[in-house]
Amino acid sequence: MTTVLKLGGSVVTRKDEPETVDETNLERAAAALADGPGDLVVVHGGGSFGHHHASEHGVSTTEGTHEAVGVTDIHGAMKRLNDAVVAALQRAGVPAVPVHPFSLAWRDADGTLHLPADSVRAMLDEGFVPVLHGDVVVHAGRGATILSGDELVVSLAGSLDADRVGLCSDVPGVLDDEGTVVPRIERFEDVADYLGGSEATDVTGGMAAKVRELLALDAPAQVFDLDGLAGFLDGADTGTVID
Repeated sequence: MTTVLKLGGSVVTRKDEPETVDETNLERAAAALADGPGDLVVVHGGGSFGHHHASEHGVSTTEGTHEAVGVTDIHGAMKRLNDAVVAALQRAGVPAVPVHPFSLAWRDADGTLHLPADSVRAMLDEGFVPVLHGDVVVHAGRGATILSGDELVVSLAGSLDADRVGLCSDVPGVLDDEGTVVPRIERFEDVADYLGGSEATDVTGGMAAKVRELLALDAPAQVFDLDGLAGFLDGADTGTVID
């Protein structure tokens, strides 16, 4: 069984403090993953690392840059965060290895993402846990744009025929207008009125973008918070199920 899990930037960083790792949350997540499923791919968001620099340079999933300095600022920040995530997982006994999307992925002129997954599959076959992250990618005609962690999750889940997909966020699920977790989402229109952008700097669209991306999956996905992570890894339905 293959599981693709995203650790949101709001979980692993303090999103209102530039380039600040949330050490407590990261250690909790790493401890849970130490007892996780066999074939596991981890994706983490940008949080206060990538989003901060992307905002400074005016780069988003649709607005690109041809400035090499902008690319290296964003990518460099994400590599620093990835180093911290991989190190925490290794300390917990998880055989985590870094995978940097800037070196693998690209968008064509239509904006279609191309992400070869052969190397990720090979890592799984050898017992490693690949750890990818939101990043900048070359975008034909636009220089470089942002590749969100949610896009990575969708692409990898499809390429690897994932059995389970989870997004660990800072909320216990998708919330309605009364702050109650919506247990299941089958159509975006059913929850469109509840969904807004992220409160912190986020160039990838907040919860609305997450739900849209997850609805595109063939396999059911789940959105939950750190308290629900262990349950998800144990095979339980937790938070919001999106299918």
